Amino acid sequence: MNTSASLKQLVAGVFSQDNGLVVSLPARMPETVPKPIKRTKLWELETKHYCPIIGTCLPLDDLVRFARRFAFGVSLRDEFSLHVEAVDRVGVRNEVSEAIQKHLDMKYHACITRFELAKTDADVLALWQEHYTRGEVAGAMWAALTHKAVSDKTRQVVYTDVHMLSHQVGAGQAADVRRLAHLQKENAEARAAMEHQQRQQTRAEAELREQLHKAMAELESLRQSRDEVAALQARIAAFESGMVMMKMKHRLMCLTAANEQMRVVAERSGALEKALKAAHSKTTALSRERDELATERDALECLLLAGNAGEDPCDSHRSSCGPAMQGCCVLCVGGRTALIPQYRILAARLGIHLIHHDGGQQEALSRLPDMINSADAVICPTDCVSHSAYYQLKRHCKRTGKPCLLFKGAGVSGFAVALAQLSSGRISLHGEAIELLREVAEK
Repeated sequence: MNTSASLKQLVAGVFSQDNGLVVSLPARMPETVPKPIKRTKLWELETKHYCPIIGTCLPLDDLVRFARRFAFGVSLRDEFSLHVEAVDRVGVRNEVSEAIQKHLDMKYHACITRFELAKTDADVLALWQEHYTRGEVAGAMWAALTHKAVSDKTRQVVYTDVHMLSHQVGAGQAADVRRLAHLQKENAEARAAMEHQQRQQTRAEAELREQLHKAMAELESLRQSRDEVAALQARIAAFESGMVMMKMKHRLMCLTAANEQMRVVAERSGALEKALKAAHSKTTALSRERDELATERDALECLLLAGNAGEDPCDSHRSSCGPAMQGCCVLCVGGRTALIPQYRILAARLGIHLIHHDGGQQEALSRLPDMINSADAVICPTDCVSHSAYYQLKRHCKRTGKPCLLFKGAGVSGFAVALAQLSSGRISLHGEAIELLREVAEK
């Protein structure tokens, strides 16, 4: 019964036909309009959700500011202890939990607004899966867990996805970050050493150039002296006096000595030219080493940033990471067995299905031809594979025309560079078939 019907019943009871003042109350009071459901607060969630919310949605800098503001009892440099205390404090409603609730609502306001368009639990789950696929985890997790229409089942799905994602990303990313920092340090040291070497080479080149000019001047002087010798020899025939002949002989001896000195200077000049060429060769080798280190660094940055931001690793580095290899199967022969999981993670980020043969350590070499035939391309770290597997691989790839890339460096960074080179079309054996990989993937 609505409010208007109840009012009519009340009026009819007061004013009856006999004008008596008979008051009759309605048989049923009007129903109360239900209050709208509000979003779940942080302290109202299950305890298991506090850890992923604090760890994923609250950056370390923000956590440090809250710890300093509310005087946490742990060191501000101890990240784990800060995380644990924050998780303990948000379990009940207090000034800390309220401040973090307000901060997260403001930080992820845009994402919360998008999720408010979802009216059912199924809509919330669909929005979460869409954001999770794009790699937008933090804001979407906060908006989904606190949504007014979300169910416990959907909350469990969100919790499970974030938990497994932390396992998948943490193992490989930590090693890559350390390797990237190491490579950046090595690159800086190599650049400094190269610049120092270049300065030394510049000074040496200047000194050698000055010595060369002096030698050329002396050589020109000696050439003039040689011309004088020729003229004097022509005059000797006209002289009949013995004294004149003696003087001319003495003069000839002096000029001969000068000519010998000229020859010595010429030999010295040749030695200086050889030293200059050796200096140029050393400078070229240092430049090549610098370029290799820069290539390795760029490949690692491409994959790492793609893993952090949820972007396609080929969007920002199209020059080294083309789409030709996406959906293809690549065989890796050899390498470090302990790094195989990391190899597969890097390959998966490029859309490559990676299979592996240990090069005869535990697997039989007889399986190698069949695995090569089943793959679209082959890569092999030449410094971490047996000789038997290496030569069998080369013979089979040359005979079948299978694209094959041979590289040095069995580490994660070397493998990343090899994948980037293979995707860009660089191969070692019968490389014309690299363009055919796209056709193979489409079939």
